[in-house]
Amino acid sequence: MSAPWPLDEQLCFALYSANMAMQRTYKPMLDRLGLTYPQYLALLALWEEDGRTIGAIAQRLGLESSTVTPLVKRLEASGMVVRERDPQDERQVRVRLTPTGDELRNQCGCLAEEVTARSGMTVERLCGIRDDIRGLRRVLDQGPDQGGAA
Repeated sequence: MSAPWPLDEQLCFALYSANMAMQRTYKPMLDRLGLTYPQYLALLALWEEDGRTIGAIAQRLGLESSTVTPLVKRLEASGMVVRERDPQDERQVRVRLTPTGDELRNQCGCLAEEVTARSGMTVERLCGIRDDIRGLRRVLDQGPDQGGAA
């Protein structure tokens, strides 16, 4: 059995530390809007498709419903969203944007542009990195029993 690679040679650490740096970059911008990074991601999911269920938001973000519920409750307390039981299935809770939450979309439009500018990379380069990471996630999500890498 061989020794583990040094930390700086670990892909997992590179991804983890890049994620932490990304969150630190977004934090002051989101603080001005009164949002946390997970709340911002939940809003992005709702801006894509308003009226998603808690479960659908969780699935879209790759989180557990039990993680999404408290952050949606905080968004509701701040007036960004409302939660309502689905009339077709009372077990489902749908989340809908309020006018305040919908308006926030316009204020968040420039965040990705600011992050792109801070990176010093072209949009094309960043899109290539994003696509590579998506491909890695797809393979890892498949797992070893479903054709993914061992």
